Amino acid sequence: MNEEIRRLFPVTRNYVYLNHAAVAPISIPVYESIDRYTRELLECGLANYRKWSDEIGRVRGAAAKFIGAQPDEIAFAPNTSSGLAIIANGIEWQEGDNVVLADCEFPANVIPWQRISRDNAIEIRRARECDGRLETEEILGLIDQKTRVVSLSFVEYASGFRNDLATIGRRVSEGDAIFVVDAIQGLGALALDVKACSIDALSADAHKFLLGPDGCALFYVSKRILDRIRPTLVGWMSVEHPFYFGNPDQPWSPSAKRFEPGALNTAGVLALGAAIELFDQVGKERIERYLIELGDYLCERVVEKGYQVISSRRDGEKSAVICLRHDRYPAEKLYEHLEERRIITTHRAGRLRISPHFYNVRSEIDQLVEALPA
Repeated sequence: MNEEIRRLFPVTRNYVYLNHAAVAPISIPVYESIDRYTRELLECGLANYRKWSDEIGRVRGAAAKFIGAQPDEIAFAPNTSSGLAIIANGIEWQEGDNVVLADCEFPANVIPWQRISRDNAIEIRRARECDGRLETEEILGLIDQKTRVVSLSFVEYASGFRNDLATIGRRVSEGDAIFVVDAIQGLGALALDVKACSIDALSADAHKFLLGPDGCALFYVSKRILDRIRPTLVGWMSVEHPFYFGNPDQPWSPSAKRFEPGALNTAGVLALGAAIELFDQVGKERIERYLIELGDYLCERVVEKGYQVISSRRDGEKSAVICLRHDRYPAEKLYEHLEERRIITTHRAGRLRISPHFYNVRSEIDQLVEALPA
């Protein structure tokens, strides 16, 4: 990536930042978006409400285009967990139903289904991670006529494994099940088309690879399942005409906005819009190609130094999340060793996790490798 893009991320003056799978630094355009909104609120109060409302509408459209959806299939949720919980709580469950997950999911994509299982006698089926991978055939083999939901991560948080969403989505769409995706570890680093992958619902907070603030998630619910998900957390904004204050007895909004019960995190939504605009300028496919190439380079360098790459490097399974381990050095100690040298990574499941983004450069990967103990 060119130096002009890199200058948009002042974090590069302070750290080698390779931890976007945890919390990402924001860019100058995102910061300026937040600053502009808060300054207007400071100086003008509510006077710019219509302007902000129009801008939120534009962000809704940009978010839809970003994932291949329609604007009326987009809502904004407080975080990834909220979006997943909206789906889990909104389904009309029947005794004997089952949910298909992976045994390596982040808790946000486990706890809502566990709660449903305890309260409704629902079976949870889990595909098993083996050597940092999930077998698509095993996932498909868990699906049967009683499967109501298949819920998986786009990219698994502790391995960097990229699920074959298109193949799994096609199979799910052949029946009556709902395909749910926790996209937070992939969206922004990897291109994604929800229609091509037959995804019914998706949730992804902005604070990781989307390079936005936390507390604002892109939440997608397809028209195919919209009326199958009961709104369970509702408020004055959930209805068709929310500004008809004297008429609360209204139908739900005909769009995914029925899942927005009240005032949005306006600063967060506008900042997410600024982040998406930057992705559009650089190009989603270009970003994905660059990060796959940068990841390949990283893996080659660390293997030469005696580290084992846990993350799959097979075509179609690679992501921007690279997990390593070493026979002699615990992952937590490696993380601390690098942090002392202003190289920011993290550790998960006994693995050192490295997650660059498109403004990172090869020389930073070289700094990381040189800093790792041999």
